[in-house]
Amino acid sequence: MKRRDTLAGLCLAPWLLAGCASDAPPARWYELRAEPPQPKPTPRPGDGAVWEVASVVRLPGALDRDTLVVASGASMVVPLAGHRWAEPLRESIPSRLVADLALLRGEGLVWRAPVQSGVAVDKRLRVQIDALIADAERRSLHMKARWWLSDERGNKAAPAMGEADFQVPLADNSVDALAAGHRLAIWQLAQRIVGG
Repeated sequence: MKRRDTLAGLCLAPWLLAGCASDAPPARWYELRAEPPQPKPTPRPGDGAVWEVASVVRLPGALDRDTLVVASGASMVVPLAGHRWAEPLRESIPSRLVADLALLRGEGLVWRAPVQSGVAVDKRLRVQIDALIADAERRSLHMKARWWLSDERGNKAAPAMGEADFQVPLADNSVDALAAGHRLAIWQLAQRIVGG
């Protein structure tokens, strides 16, 4: 009798777990939209150099996950349960950044590494994001980044380094506004890289 009760309990356990899991709120998904969040500025005449952008943008560990996070206290980050990136930032940030740089610099002047054969690269760009985090109240998003642009035309000079440290005000404290703020931060970073 005892064995039969144990077997019946084991058979019911999956159904009970499934019932508990269905009580969790459904995940909400966010993306870095392909189109820039602001109008394209008037093009400035450039040097015509072809850039190869590293295929990886280095990110802090807090961003190398699928869940959106916000700052809390002096040094904590808090994941926003149920709010997830449709594509991990380690993949979407490099592709959006390259697209934004190409839009700002001109067609055929920006390529993601490795470039296709036949493209002569003049400069190589590496980007590292040190911070991309909203404050606890979700009023603004802090972006801090560095980049290195090296000349590949036989010049042995050290790569030129640039830095950006800025705040992106968020439209409201919703998670949707937080995700949109991430996209705006990437667009503004691209503008600073091109302007630098």
